[in-house]
Amino acid sequence: MDADVMAAMGISGFGKQPRKRQLDAARFDRAKREEASTSLPAQVREKDAGPSRAVSDPPPLPQPAHPATENIDSRESHPTAPISRPEERSEEEPEYDPDDEYGASAQGTFPNPSGARVLSGSHDYDCKLWDFGGMDQRCKPFKSWEPAESYHIHDLKYSPDGQRFLVISGTSQAKLYDRDGEAQATFIKGDPYIRDMKNTAGHAGELSSCAWHPKDVETFITGSADSTIRIWNVENKRKQKTVIVVKSKERGARTKVTACGYSPDGRYIAGACLDGALHLWKTNSNFVRPDMSVQDAHVKGTETGSLTFSVDGNTILTRGGDHTVKLWDIRSFKRPIAARSEVPTLYPSTNAVFSPDNKHIVTGAGGSEKGGHGALLFLKRENLEVEKQLDVGATPVVVQWHPKINQIVLGLTSGALCVLYSPQTSLNGAKLLLNKGPAKRPTVEDMSDAVAAPAIIIPGVTRDGEFTSGLPNKRKRDKERQDPRKSHRPELPVHGPGRGGRVGASATQHVVQNLVRDTTRDEDPREALLKYAKAGEEDPQWTGAWRINQPKPVFAEVEEEKEEEEGP
Repeated sequence: MDADVMAAMGISGFGKQPRKRQLDAARFDRAKREEASTSLPAQVREKDAGPSRAVSDPPPLPQPAHPATENIDSRESHPTAPISRPEERSEEEPEYDPDDEYGASAQGTFPNPSGARVLSGSHDYDCKLWDFGGMDQRCKPFKSWEPAESYHIHDLKYSPDGQRFLVISGTSQAKLYDRDGEAQATFIKGDPYIRDMKNTAGHAGELSSCAWHPKDVETFITGSADSTIRIWNVENKRKQKTVIVVKSKERGARTKVTACGYSPDGRYIAGACLDGALHLWKTNSNFVRPDMSVQDAHVKGTETGSLTFSVDGNTILTRGGDHTVKLWDIRSFKRPIAARSEVPTLYPSTNAVFSPDNKHIVTGAGGSEKGGHGALLFLKRENLEVEKQLDVGATPVVVQWHPKINQIVLGLTSGALCVLYSPQTSLNGAKLLLNKGPAKRPTVEDMSDAVAAPAIIIPGVTRDGEFTSGLPNKRKRDKERQDPRKSHRPELPVHGPGRGGRVGASATQHVVQNLVRDTTRDEDPREALLKYAKAGEEDPQWTGAWRINQPKPVFAEVEEEKEEEEGP
């Protein structure tokens, strides 16, 4: 129906219209910063070189719903919304120390499918849940816990429906949680003494990555250092569905699976290994050997941090530990269609993702020299040329670009999480935080009378200060006061050997008080039996069958001899 005709008829729409929240645009203008000049990772501006900078310049975001026709460099730059703030450190201190094995860098960051929450994991062994709608500008998580005690978090993934998520740590057991962070299942650990990995019920080595089936919310895969990729069902935590044994090109050798993933249609399972190989299996095959394989996809001995399929499922993006980013076409899988080197990788879990419109690739690059800081790189998909480089104060380790809210979530080496947004094209997410004012500190005037001046409660006195009267109520209260149970009177200490059924030892006292006193010793057995005689005659339950023909007992009459009293 035409809009003018509907307006003339007084019809504005069909159904209940959702209430839209109006955001204050003036807040974005006040927080806006001037666009920083692009520079190489080694050339860091002296003013903003420290990673303690809470707000940095985010990239312009291409609209996911419309083709990006304008150049990225020509778009307006907007501020970031930091979720957590890193601690202060000097500019001379290097950002990454290879000898430091216990850094607090954010190794896993994953928003849920709706974009309302963010799940993060780090080398400090913690997982944290953040809710954009429930946070204010202090940016505090609503839940934090340690899934595997003193093991690092390697990977985190939400299920396609957002109702549960997986946590992959340095152990050999994957853990399943619901959307609120409550544990649901811990999957079984395999037998490390069995040589054939197909005969174990679970992983026998350290886990490295995981991925959910894009169409089946009950199925997921995990990759491990035991040279296997296992397919699991969330309902069966005692054994996996299928085992994919990855064979190295070296005869009889195992290799670590560093990254795994599903294609968007669920037809392929891809795995990247420590020996530099990249394998593809069809999900309807027997998984005996890979359907497609590239042995020298990356340098041997380097860990491939991520493996991502494009939306059409024909292109695979890999981020290698050999400081390269490569694009592969599964239709011609022998060599990459595009590659870019000299992209420094500081952490094995550094990833690369496609933009929502599939025209750009986003990844983090580390500093090329000691004391230098990394940057966020935006690469063209056609030739992987750098189109924009953004300094965010520290090296991005994990990058996620959410297509619904059109915002980028970054996990940095400093332990902070940053959200990059656009006031024009982004939807909710970090914009909800900036629309909220700072938290107001409570004062005495704002507090209630009960908190500011606590009332003294006197028994028998009302709130108005009047004494309650009435003799029955007083008698009732006095009677209840004498009852030790109702008055909650504590038991008095025992003096001496014990009295009233109480003894000194607490354990013995509990036993004695609960024993039933046996009084059969003081009772006459004859009287105890005769008290059932009358009831037995009136209702004979056991002798009713022969009651009629039962002879009656005839007892002999015994005359009592009377003794005559003899007189004197």
